[in-house]
Amino acid sequence: MAAVRVLSTWSRNAGRRICIRSFQTCSNVHILKPKFACFFGYPSFKYSHPHRLLKTTAALHGQVVQFKLSDIGEGIREVTVKEWYVKEGDTVSQFDSICEVQSDKASVTITSRYDGVIKKLYYNLDDIAYVGKPLVDIETEALKDSEEDVVETPAVSHDEHTHQEIKGQKTLATPAVRRLAMENNIKLSEVVGSGKDGRILKEDILNYLEKQTGAILPPSPKAEIVPPPPKPKDKTIPMPVSKPPVFTGKDKTEPIKGFQKAMVKTMSAALKIPHFGYCDEVDLTELVKLREELKPIALARGIKLSFMPFFLKASHNIGIAMDTEQGLIVPNVKNVQVCSIFEIAMELNRLQKLGSAGQLSTTDLTGGTFTLSNIGSIGGSYAKPVILPPEVAIGALGSIKALPRFNQEGEVYKAQIMNVSWSADHRVIDGATMSRFSNLWKSYLENPAFMLLDLK
Repeated sequence: MAAVRVLSTWSRNAGRRICIRSFQTCSNVHILKPKFACFFGYPSFKYSHPHRLLKTTAALHGQVVQFKLSDIGEGIREVTVKEWYVKEGDTVSQFDSICEVQSDKASVTITSRYDGVIKKLYYNLDDIAYVGKPLVDIETEALKDSEEDVVETPAVSHDEHTHQEIKGQKTLATPAVRRLAMENNIKLSEVVGSGKDGRILKEDILNYLEKQTGAILPPSPKAEIVPPPPKPKDKTIPMPVSKPPVFTGKDKTEPIKGFQKAMVKTMSAALKIPHFGYCDEVDLTELVKLREELKPIALARGIKLSFMPFFLKASHNIGIAMDTEQGLIVPNVKNVQVCSIFEIAMELNRLQKLGSAGQLSTTDLTGGTFTLSNIGSIGGSYAKPVILPPEVAIGALGSIKALPRFNQEGEVYKAQIMNVSWSADHRVIDGATMSRFSNLWKSYLENPAFMLLDLK
């Protein structure tokens, strides 16, 4: 019976059936002198000897696996597909990037859990994908051909013949680098990364391509400038006939998704908060001078130094409202109280780059306790900012303007004035508390040297 079980196991895996007459003697299968054995789906073949051992070879086909969108946390149940890094027919390995999705809180890169070939993409760009539903179909790699002796082989478990352990090694590379490799049919596993922890950089892909082909990527083609044809001489130009304008466009409904969908939820919750407003003006004349001195030093270190690091340092663990192509987002700088001005500027530069690319993580977008909105960088002096729950306060910073002011001697001087508009949750913050906070924050900005004495 052992050999019969092996034969049955093999025939199920191979997707073929064997028609053969036999009887059992002990643990062996004996052939009753048949002249032919029939494999359904294949031509009959003749035995060269009726008592020879019957050998079988199975070429197994790969299994198509539905790769489902896993739970990405934060209670997120649906995401928007922003970019595909693969297409149907592409070969992928474990940890290769499949696509980038965007929830109402962050952008996430989805990676493959299998080695195989992409057979189907379930969504187009900007479609809504749901957690637990198929994202792509992947045909996993077929097992190698196996040869079984169905007469004298002892009983063997099914798993020993069909199981193949796959060990993947994570490849570190950004989505842009993966896309460059995909466009040039380069397997990342064949490229040696020169970045930190073996990360593959764009230069590594270009160097690999140059070694393989002896050429570098061609520059993008430039449009050829064609001079306009000469105008004919002495030709009468007819007067244009005036026609009433006709609108041919059609109205369409745009779905709210991504960060805009999150804003709808957050602002709806903010309507339940009794807002208390407080405004003041801040003389940034000394801070403007200090920043001008520090800007070239920070730029030499590769960091753009704005006023925002000073505004944040005079506060606490702060979120920053950012205007991006995807909508309003509020990442936050962690542990402001233990960071230097330069360290805050570095973190702001990082968040701004990720925000512009739509690649902020959930960690970057959660955990804020207080928000500052630099609305003055776009325009305006005053605002009525709306609190971002579960925070209890927010500040809107107006544009900095040169205005005449009086000094302590009664002399008029040119001052750099910025207006600030605060909103607080009046259930937990009263007017006196907000006023005292604003005065202290203002004193640090009007006298930057105080930061060196009091703030860590």
